[in-house]
Amino acid sequence: MRIAVIPARGGSKRIPRKNIRLFCGKPIIVYSIEAALDADVFDQVVVSTDDAEIAEVACKAGADVPFLRPKELADDHTPTVPVIRHAIEWAMANRGKVSAVCCIYSTAPFVTAVHIREAYSKLIDEQVTGYVFTATSFPFPIQRAFRIKGDGCCEMFHPEHYNTRSQDLEDAYQDAGQFYWGLAESYLNDKMFFSTDSKPFLIPRHRVQDIDTLQDWTRAEILWRVLQESERLAKGAGG
Repeated sequence: MRIAVIPARGGSKRIPRKNIRLFCGKPIIVYSIEAALDADVFDQVVVSTDDAEIAEVACKAGADVPFLRPKELADDHTPTVPVIRHAIEWAMANRGKVSAVCCIYSTAPFVTAVHIREAYSKLIDEQVTGYVFTATSFPFPIQRAFRIKGDGCCEMFHPEHYNTRSQDLEDAYQDAGQFYWGLAESYLNDKMFFSTDSKPFLIPRHRVQDIDTLQDWTRAEILWRVLQESERLAKGAGG
């Protein structure tokens, strides 16, 4: 059995009720649920939440909420993997053997069913023993980044690259924060996402936006609308 697990606790602080806040007209968690359902690779799409209102929204969108998450797994400091492990253990005890699992974040409106399917194929075809996770390239060489000191002046993290041309610096990548495919054993054994056993699934930078603040939220909605309009125009030109 392959399952998607969408963690969505109710106590978000920086953006209150973040997981069900309307994003371009519908609760943001619905985008993740719909992508998981449309991917057509899961036997079950589970939302792990401690919140009755989130559970109701998730069920209306077509997800399964077979349990409410224990309070000890729903505080500000709970890592992702224990939450997914709890869902896997519940599924194995109540639904049967679990082979592969995809953790999909609840605030990932740019996630697509196509990417979920393709990443699953990568996990299986390349026999990845860690995880396959979405990633994208940094828009600027990280070797030329600097810190701002207490006196307001700057200091390079890597001053040895002050005169190195940007095109001669190694590319760097970041977690895109959309989904993490893995074998059930990887989650059950608490394996790290970013290990030498894991492989990134690269997506374009214009489909990546962290949503941690209200400013992030506004920027993400603008980007989402631009992408929707671009896709609409592309379909019109193709027709």
